[in-house]
Amino acid sequence: MERFRIAGEARLEGAVEVAGAKNSVLKLMAAALLAEGTTTLRQVPGILDVTFMAQLLDTLGCSVTVDAEAGLATIAVPGEIGYQCDYDLVRKLRASISVLGPLLGRCGRAEVALPGGDNIGSRGLNMHVAGLEAMGAKVHIEHGFVIAEAPQGLHGAEVWLDFPSVGATETIMMAAVLARGTTVIENAAREPEIQDIAALLVSMGAQIDGAGSPRIEVTGVSGLLKPVDHVVIPDRIVSGSWAFAAAITKGDITISNGHAEHLELPLDKLHKAGAEIEILNPGFRVRMDNRPKPVDVVTLPYPGFATDLQAFVIAMNALSDGAAMVTENLFEGRFTFAQELTRLGAQIQTDGHHAVVRGVPRLSGAPVVASDIRAGAALVLAGLAAEGETLVSAAHHVHRGYTDFAGNLRRLGADVTVEPDDADVYWN
Repeated sequence: MERFRIAGEARLEGAVEVAGAKNSVLKLMAAALLAEGTTTLRQVPGILDVTFMAQLLDTLGCSVTVDAEAGLATIAVPGEIGYQCDYDLVRKLRASISVLGPLLGRCGRAEVALPGGDNIGSRGLNMHVAGLEAMGAKVHIEHGFVIAEAPQGLHGAEVWLDFPSVGATETIMMAAVLARGTTVIENAAREPEIQDIAALLVSMGAQIDGAGSPRIEVTGVSGLLKPVDHVVIPDRIVSGSWAFAAAITKGDITISNGHAEHLELPLDKLHKAGAEIEILNPGFRVRMDNRPKPVDVVTLPYPGFATDLQAFVIAMNALSDGAAMVTENLFEGRFTFAQELTRLGAQIQTDGHHAVVRGVPRLSGAPVVASDIRAGAALVLAGLAAEGETLVSAAHHVHRGYTDFAGNLRRLGADVTVEPDDADVYWN
């Protein structure tokens, strides 16, 4: 195990370049299963989750090569692939469920262990299952595995999602591209990552209309798709993390290839907090000279405020000159982060879906533990703004979502190192 050692009272200044989106690349890798041959992905982030997904695809018979320095991944898919996903890999990676749709669509059967990932609350598969069953699949859970079967193939259907679930939208969309007839997904997720996956699938030969809107229409094609070369969109959550890093440390950071149009609401909240926002072409710049003003935030599906940025706005509000309320509507376990932030001196009261944050003039360094990817990164940033030294254990969470996080922080002027950790208490 590893931890971050952070020297406090730092001001971050400079430029960072953001790699491809974690929440896109893992699904793009899964989508490669729909074509025989070699699919190449560019601008791939050098994160642990990419390694885990590569290993999972290898167990299905693919040959995956990842060049982290070049940001390149090649997925060679054979004519015959397996349909059983190993539990030991799946338990590390929530996104492993994204192979369910492609495997079922191509093989007519899929066996995927119930996935693991972050400790941020319940993430049920009910909508995935209901969508696949509407398309003719039979799905059940047995011995910890989701087993889906469609021996006669899938057929088109109208699927209404009770909630615009990103995972369910992806699963149904990828399963539908080889199904007979037309599938319509109503109340679909609208995230930029959905649009990126659809763009890949269309370039591979799929017929998809409406990605990025609440209604997606997929017309199935006969035969497998063809392999392609695709550039992953920049990670909007990492871009947003760096934007809040500037505000938390009273810094000045240019996100050189970030897409401001994917972060309209977070950037508006930063502006209300007192940050100067400059839109560049490409990228954007965030500068904060004074103590932040408090801002209320409610997390909602895109284009609302992303739940993945909730920890960062809480960290910023913890240093603000007033009080703010943050409401978490998507994952109840996300407030675990708030408990750790109080160890640094933050004043936070949580009640159900709500957290009231009363800003303090300064935080103080202390040992804390990351419970998930974003919590870990936000704790590191809070440590940079604190007096003294902060230790953030369970650094592996951050490694799952951020390329060379400590190295980028050092290039922005921080004193941050990653070191072995002998602590014996961790969030899983």
